[in-house]
Amino acid sequence: MADRDRPWLMRTYAGHSTAQDSNALYRRNLAKGQTGLSVAFDLPTQTGYDSDHVLARGEVGRVGVPVGHVGDMRTLFDGIPLEQTNTSMTINATAMWLLALYQVVAEEQGADIARLTGTTQNDIVKEYLSRGTHVFPPGPSVRLITDMIAYTVGNIPKWNPINICSYHLQEAGATPVQEIAYAMCTAIEVLDAVRDSGQVPAERMGEVVARISFFVNAGVRFVEEMCKMRAFGRLWEKVTRERYGIEDPKQRRFRYGVQVNSLGLTEAQPENNVQRIVLEMLAVTLSKDARARAVQLPAWNEALGLPRPWDQQWSLRIQQVLAYESDLLEYGDLFNGSEVVEAKTAALLAGAEAEIAKVLEMGGVIPAVESGYLKSNLVAAHAARRARIESGEDRIIGVNCFDTTEESPLTADLDTAIMVVDPASEQSVLTALEAWRGQRDEVAALRALEELKTVAATAENLVPATLACARAGVTTGEWAFALREVFGEYRAPTGVGGAPVAVAAEPGGELAAVREAVAATAAELGCGKLRLLVGKPGLDGHSNGAEQIAVRARDAGFEVVYQGIRLTPEQIVAAAVAEDVHCVGLSILSGAHSELVPDVLHRLRRAGVEDVPVIVGGIIPAADGEALRAAGVAAVFTPKDFGITTIIGRIVDEIRLANRLQPWTPAPATTTS
Repeated sequence: MADRDRPWLMRTYAGHSTAQDSNALYRRNLAKGQTGLSVAFDLPTQTGYDSDHVLARGEVGRVGVPVGHVGDMRTLFDGIPLEQTNTSMTINATAMWLLALYQVVAEEQGADIARLTGTTQNDIVKEYLSRGTHVFPPGPSVRLITDMIAYTVGNIPKWNPINICSYHLQEAGATPVQEIAYAMCTAIEVLDAVRDSGQVPAERMGEVVARISFFVNAGVRFVEEMCKMRAFGRLWEKVTRERYGIEDPKQRRFRYGVQVNSLGLTEAQPENNVQRIVLEMLAVTLSKDARARAVQLPAWNEALGLPRPWDQQWSLRIQQVLAYESDLLEYGDLFNGSEVVEAKTAALLAGAEAEIAKVLEMGGVIPAVESGYLKSNLVAAHAARRARIESGEDRIIGVNCFDTTEESPLTADLDTAIMVVDPASEQSVLTALEAWRGQRDEVAALRALEELKTVAATAENLVPATLACARAGVTTGEWAFALREVFGEYRAPTGVGGAPVAVAAEPGGELAAVREAVAATAAELGCGKLRLLVGKPGLDGHSNGAEQIAVRARDAGFEVVYQGIRLTPEQIVAAAVAEDVHCVGLSILSGAHSELVPDVLHRLRRAGVEDVPVIVGGIIPAADGEALRAAGVAAVFTPKDFGITTIIGRIVDEIRLANRLQPWTPAPATTTS
């Protein structure tokens, strides 16, 4: 047998309902041959709220596991020896807090924390641009990252304290050039901050660089994605050697994990997602010189809802077949010497370096975030991608071509084709949280929080005070709100206003017809413009779809009211009344629609708003969609509704229906002789 390389770490991104349920899931996954854990936290945990906060309603345990205090972390890893486990934690604004809880539990297990291995995502910059789980302004956020890096280098040297994420940039619409460039600008910002903080001696900066890892996206354009990773590696080698003077090639090694593209998964013919996932995995495993160190694959049904354990097992088995049955790991790089690969890699590298130079001229990634430059670029790139799909230039099998299909046995019973979180689990979490507060030493918890605020107002490292909070039984929300008092809270630019027109309203085209309907309807209602409120209730920060609806509605002639993410139903209704809108559009991808949408409907009716239709978009199972319509929702849109201009036309139809106007019919074309 030929010598084989060691396989990459194999993970599935998992966590739901409660710490106890998630612990059972992790144990099963490890027993199936998974070689690392990837913890998904729920949105309240990610955004620094306790489970009983008003914004947490309907979100508890939906997209991940709720961890409110050290007791939850104990339960989450019960029976799992942390000294022997490589754990990735997808957590950003509250990363310092979750690492502190993890360390305390490891110490309770008797582990040597210097031997802990794993990763905290901890990339706040991309949260301002894509996922939306940021809490604090950019300056304090960079300070939290810097303090964590300095602490881990000295105390948990095998831990990756930051996982710089280009993955979510691609999900938000980034081109490969933008994905490379903006992730590298984030790395430069972080390394500059650590270097300039004085917390790490200059001679140890190589250790800092060696612990920086990346988390990337692999789309279905196989060759381009593989070349992207080769370009990424070359650029990292250049930046670390030339900007930071790192001489040790091991410390300069480009280390990355990957989750293959969820953006390209389709609700229509979802079985096609399996081959998409396989191709995307090959892009980051075939080239030895650019091979991922860790891989996690989505499940085939993630565009439908929450995957079941069996679906996650299928994704794990895909990795295992490639790693253990094929001969891939017996050979060197298969693409060295390829003129095609070299040319594409060079082109991506040149484009990324040009964009990096532009951002650095602006003062770096933070000014580029605060000015809205980066967000506008991503919204524009995503709008262009959507326009290519709608026109058929980009072909998506089963969506805009080859859409005839046999009935799928995988989705014959949609109610059982996905996992449904038991609504009762949220109440159990709330009850347990109340009990935790009741049995802890309240004086010790308050003392730890006061010390945290004191340290936050200085330049001291925040990790020791955070560890003291963890040991005193402080909760996630209490830790975050103590820092909110000192640092403040931040609402990132939406990027909608600066996005250019993506689809031209050509005469005779669909957008031109919708523009005509919008203008005519506004005239019939006696208003200057139709007004559409696009709202994101709850904690779901995935705003890509909402932004694309807002941009296309603007281009169709609507006046769009879009205030960004993280709003309560009360705030949305207040805005709808104040702005006298003609339609309310709600976007929810977290699964909280069953709680939040009826609340918005109830509040609108209580405010006397009867003639404003409410439409909803998101990952909404068919049964839930029927229930929402029965509750009074005018229309429900899911990922299969890819035609945004068509959606805008449907919105006009619902406005006309609600205002008792006749259905719109365009005026017949006139001819001249």
